[in-house]
Amino acid sequence: MRKAFGGIGSLLQTPFGIVLATTVVWHVILLVLKIPFSYVTSGVILLIDLIAAFFLLDRLTYFFSQFVLPIQNPKDRNEIYYRVRDFSSGNRGPAIFIKNGRVIEHEGEREKVGPGVILLDTASAAVLRTDIEFKDTIGPGVKFTKVHNNNGKRFSEYVADSVDLRTQWQFIGPRAGESSAPGAGSKKQNSAFQRTVGQTRDGIDISPNISIKFLIKRPAEKTPTESGVISQYGYNEEAVRNAITHEVVQLGASENKKSRLEWEKFPEHLVVNIWREYIHKFRLEDLFSSQGTSGLQFIEEMINKRVKQEYLEALDDNGAKTQKMVPSLELKQLRERGLEIIEVRIHNVFFDQNTEDQLCSQWNAEWMKSAKKDEALLNEQEALVKNTALNEAVKQFARIVTKKFETPTTPNDNVYALLQDFIQPLRETILTENQVNREMDKELKKLNDLWKWLLVNKFILDNKKRPDKS
Repeated sequence: MRKAFGGIGSLLQTPFGIVLATTVVWHVILLVLKIPFSYVTSGVILLIDLIAAFFLLDRLTYFFSQFVLPIQNPKDRNEIYYRVRDFSSGNRGPAIFIKNGRVIEHEGEREKVGPGVILLDTASAAVLRTDIEFKDTIGPGVKFTKVHNNNGKRFSEYVADSVDLRTQWQFIGPRAGESSAPGAGSKKQNSAFQRTVGQTRDGIDISPNISIKFLIKRPAEKTPTESGVISQYGYNEEAVRNAITHEVVQLGASENKKSRLEWEKFPEHLVVNIWREYIHKFRLEDLFSSQGTSGLQFIEEMINKRVKQEYLEALDDNGAKTQKMVPSLELKQLRERGLEIIEVRIHNVFFDQNTEDQLCSQWNAEWMKSAKKDEALLNEQEALVKNTALNEAVKQFARIVTKKFETPTTPNDNVYALLQDFIQPLRETILTENQVNREMDKELKKLNDLWKWLLVNKFILDNKKRPDKS
């Protein structure tokens, strides 16, 4: 009973239900009032009303459906009209919005079978598929999905995967402050350490923090999509399809095993493998050279060449250049996957806790030994400088105090006068060159006192030598 009344209520909500309900009510009123009427005339009027209601419903649906989505061509106008028309019947496919490469949908939306619609913003693209094959590659704008028949079965199109057309940044490896000791810290921290860990030629495990800047390869010239939208990020249909549909071949395995690897994880896969290859060619001490280009800087440079250049110079097992040019397999794989790496940077490097403690102890011992050697060398240099300065000071003192004896004359028999000839040039030098030095002021005072003492004794001596006139 409830189901029956529900069906009647649904009918009355339609234009046809309204026309029928109005006609029935009108004729009931006529019967109650005993107003005569013709059933043939009423049937014709009802038929005309139903045709008019159908026509108006169809045209109004077509008109208002144009404002549901940002469509720009007649073909899309018809497509959105058909989907709005069939919406109330429940015979529709999924309605999905893709923003920044992320699918936004109601629960169970993808399970709907029937013609659907997908709206993509200017930073998104996707690949459609059915349960048996891949279909169209779609870019920014509006895409109307279809239903395909195969051997009597109906297959709806749905989103296989979507991509973000904007430039992407990816940071992998441990961060500063995270513990890398086995069994210490959270599983996330240990997982981050293992994610980029590689081993040096002398057997030391080292894990860097790496940043990768990459994007879906963009076209040389921006062109409109099927919906007439020109994305500011550029839409390359072939690159998008390759990024989503291609598989990865894991080289170096017992068999060339293929596996599905999401497009945004593929650059990390390549860069980490290159890092592990190159770090194995260097010893730990080669990575931190203080002069010229360090080993880490050289590895970073080689990684960038591997992902951006057609050919590059090969290295031997010790990290030395061989002057042999080889093709870049990584660049080929990136192109096949529709990706482009802009820049790779190696930031901090980390060791497991046991190795770090051992290296710190070793470096402390070496630094202490080096510091003591430098201290001895500095003390030796200080003593040498001190002796040199002392010898130079003695020579300068001798030159100053003997200035009046450069042209010898008859020696003065007054010893006090002789001492005055020694002291006077020294006093004059101090007065002219060391006027603001407190220590020199003290020395000058002592010389002045000595000078006075000499004057007094010289005077006494001269008086003793004069003949007595009495």
